[in-house]
Parts: sequence; structure tokens; C-alpha cells
Amino acid sequence: MNKINPTLLLNDSAFISALQGLQSFVLETGADLDMAYDWVCEMSQPFVHDDAAYSCFYDVYAEAAE
Repeated sequence: MNKINPTLLLNDSAFISALQGLQSFVLETGADLDMAYDWVCEMSQPFVHDDAAYSCFYDVYAEAAE
């Protein structure tokens, strides 16, 4: 079984690009947390197993949702 190295996701250009577009996505669609997570996963890959990546995602989402 392949294990994903969590430190690599924070350096993944697709993940970073998705985070950069997340604010616009949330503002344009009114996305809730689940919808925003699914959108980022579609743009990159699932990351719920990666605490650091999820924390970055949540910070960006929380700021956009305010």
C-alpha cells in the first residue's frame, strides 16, 4: 500500500493553486465547508488525512466564509 507523504501536499502546485482559488469559489458560490473541501479535492487530491494541509485549507476557508 502506498502511503502519501503529508509534507509533499503542502508543496503540491495543484493543492496550492486550489487554495489560491478557494476564496473566489466560496464568495461566488456560497459554498459550505463540505462543498469547499470537495472542490479543493477535485482540483488536487483528498487531504483529510493530512493535518497540516487540512489546517491550511480550513484557515483559507474560514477567512473566505466570514
